[in-house]
Amino acid sequence: MPFKTKPSKLPRLRLGLFSRSFLLLATLMLVSLGAWLQVVFNLEEGPRAAQMAQRVATTVSITRSALIYAPPQVRPALLLDLATKESLRVQPREHTDVLEPLPHTGYWEHVGKEIRNRLGSQTAMMWSVNNVPGIWVSFHIDEDQYWLVFDREQLRLTTGREWLGWVAATLLLALVGAAISVRFVNQPLAQLAKVARQLARGETPSTLPEKGPIEIRDMNIAFNRMARDLRQNEADREIMLAGISHDLRTPLARMRLEIELSEVSDETRQAIDEDLAQINHSIGQLMEYARPAGAVPEAGIDVSRVLRDLFERERSHTESLGGELSARIEPNMQARISANDLKRIVSNLIENARRYGRSPSDDRARISLHAYQSGNMLRIDVQDQGTGIPQLEIQRLLRPFARGESARTGVSGAGLGLAIVERLLGQVDGKFELISRPPGGLLARIEIPKMRARPGDKGLA
Repeated sequence: MPFKTKPSKLPRLRLGLFSRSFLLLATLMLVSLGAWLQVVFNLEEGPRAAQMAQRVATTVSITRSALIYAPPQVRPALLLDLATKESLRVQPREHTDVLEPLPHTGYWEHVGKEIRNRLGSQTAMMWSVNNVPGIWVSFHIDEDQYWLVFDREQLRLTTGREWLGWVAATLLLALVGAAISVRFVNQPLAQLAKVARQLARGETPSTLPEKGPIEIRDMNIAFNRMARDLRQNEADREIMLAGISHDLRTPLARMRLEIELSEVSDETRQAIDEDLAQINHSIGQLMEYARPAGAVPEAGIDVSRVLRDLFERERSHTESLGGELSARIEPNMQARISANDLKRIVSNLIENARRYGRSPSDDRARISLHAYQSGNMLRIDVQDQGTGIPQLEIQRLLRPFARGESARTGVSGAGLGLAIVERLLGQVDGKFELISRPPGGLLARIEIPKMRARPGDKGLA
C-alpha cells in the first residue's frame, strides 16, 4: 500500500508596509501605463496610417511620372538610381505572381484603404510577391502593369526598439516615482514605530519631528505629548510608591521592636513576626513591580556567568531555609538583556518556587535551574517539586495581584512575582510560559533571543 505524503506548507511571504505599499502602487502604475499605451496606439493608428499612405502614394506617383516622361534610353539608369539610392525597386507585374496579402490588422487595412483612395481602386498592395518580402504597390503605365517595392524598414515610422526604449524609460520612472512616494509616506510611520519600540522597552524615546503634512504633524505632536505624560506619570508613580514604602516600613520596624520588648508568648511573637514579614514582602513586590526595566545593552551580556553568580547566591539562601537548589547552566550563552533584569526575572521564579513549590511529603522546596540553547532562543527552566496547578489557572496567575489556590501555596503574597517576570521579558522580546506537571510540580520557562558570541566580547555580571 503506497504511503501518502503530506503536502508541505509553503512559507508565507511576510512583507513590510513599505514593500506592500510599493507593490500596490507599482501595480497600479503598470496597469495605468498599459492602459495609456493602448489608448496611445489606438489614437495614433489613424494619423500614422494616413501618413504612411501619403508617403507611399506620393512615391508611387513621382516614380510613375518619372518613368513616363523619361526617354526610353534613360529609364534603365533611372531604375538603377531608384534601387540603389532610394531602396525602391520597379518590377513588372505578371499574372503568375504568387501574392501574400497585407496582415489583417486595423492599421494595415487603414493604410490599404487610404492608398486606394489616393491612387485608385484598382491599386493592389501586397505583403510579399513571389516570396520576396516588402511592401508591394501596383501601378500602370499605359497597358503595362508594374510593382513598386518598398523596403519595410523604410516605411516604418517608429521602430519596435524605439517603442521598447520609451516603454522601459516610462516604466523606470513609474517605479522610481512609486518608491519615492511610498518612502515619503512610510518614513514617518517608520519613525513612529521606532520610538514606540523605545517607549515599550522603557527607554526615553526620541522626539518626533513636529513638521511636515498636517496629519503627520498632528500625529507626532500627540505622540510626543503622550510620551511626556507617560514619563511624568512614571516618575510620579515611583515617587508615590517610594513614599508609601517608607511610610509603611517605618511603622513595621517600630511594631517589630515593640513586639520584641513586649511580654507576649514566643508563639504569639512568632505569628506576629510572620505577618509583619509577609507585609514587608508584599511591599517589596510592589516596589519591584513599579521599578522600570534597565536599558538593553547593545553588545549583550554573558548569560551563563550571570546565572552562575545568581545560582551561588540563591543556593545559599535556599539551603538556609531548608530547601535544595541545583543547576545545569550551559557555557557561553549571550543575549541582549540587562544583567540586573535577568537576575530579577530568575530570582522571582526561584522565590516563587521556594514559597509555593514545596513538596507535599516533607514541606521542603526542591528546585532545579536549567539554562540551555534551543534554536535561536536561550531557555531558562525553573522546576519545583510541588503539587502543580490546574491548567485553567495558568493564565490567571500571570495577571498582577493574582495568587494561586491555598491548597498549593499555603501562604499569601501580593501576587506580583510572575507579572514582574512577564513585564521584564516583554522589554527584550522574550517569552514566558508556565507548564504544570502534576504531581511533578510546576515548570516556569523563559525564552530570550540569543546572540552569537564575538571575539573580545565580555559578559556583564
